Amino acid sequence: MAQAVYERMRERGMTLPEALEPVGLYLPVQESGRLLFVSGQGCIEHGTPLTGRVGKEVTIQEAARRAGVCMWNTLAALERHLGTLERIRRPVKLLGFVAGTEDFTGQAEIINAASQVLLDVFGENGGHARSAIGAHSLPLGLTVEIESIFEMV
Repeated sequence: MAQAVYERMRERGMTLPEALEPVGLYLPVQESGRLLFVSGQGCIEHGTPLTGRVGKEVTIQEAARRAGVCMWNTLAALERHLGTLERIRRPVKLLGFVAGTEDFTGQAEIINAASQVLLDVFGENGGHARSAIGAHSLPLGLTVEIESIFEMV
């Protein structure tokens, strides 16, 4: 599986962004046994926070794309921490937060895009447990933030 992660990424034209620097007093990744707890990774692309709430300034389709950005930032944080994604056995759990209007209820559809990244990168080992939560606002005004847990080999 080790080489398969990067091979799958190459085949799909996928590349990792630069890992985000923490914007607070926390570690981006914390190890406990074989588990890796990844702090919330936001939809920050090329240094630019992607802001706005779904149902007001941001469409469902754009919010889904932003959820994918969060997951790529997560993978970049993991690679920075471990040196390689080859040490990841599988994702265990995602907790996705979506900033939306009071009546917006499509959080799961948006977080599906993050789940799809994991399935694309890790193949059959990419399945995971997940929650999708609505929020009125997120740090920096971000549209999406995702916290996650991974298991190491």
